[in-house]
Amino acid sequence: MRLFMRRRGEAGPALDASRTLADLVRTTLSLEEEATVSVSEISCGDPACGGAETVVLVMRPGRRTEAAKVLMPMGQVTPEALLAALKPLMPGETAVSTGLPQEDGRV
Repeated sequence: MRLFMRRRGEAGPALDASRTLADLVRTTLSLEEEATVSVSEISCGDPACGGAETVVLVMRPGRRTEAAKVLMPMGQVTPEALLAALKPLMPGETAVSTGLPQEDGRV
């Protein structure tokens, strides 16, 4: 399994959260060994995400990189929120999701 971590010197809970989420992404999407998963936390200006959001990149050989966002810090991402964000990356889906519940039927 290959993991791609963006932040150097990352340790402790953040690294554990990243690895846990990456493993969950691999399982949920049934990714092949050659696929790479990147889970990063970035600053977010939207008040809904509490100052940070989690970005998941899925890189599969021969395909475009796919992305999903969860509008919450990495350490607060629940399996349910991650699953909601990953739904567009599953076969037959195309949009990028925030991982938050839809209020008006749009992503």
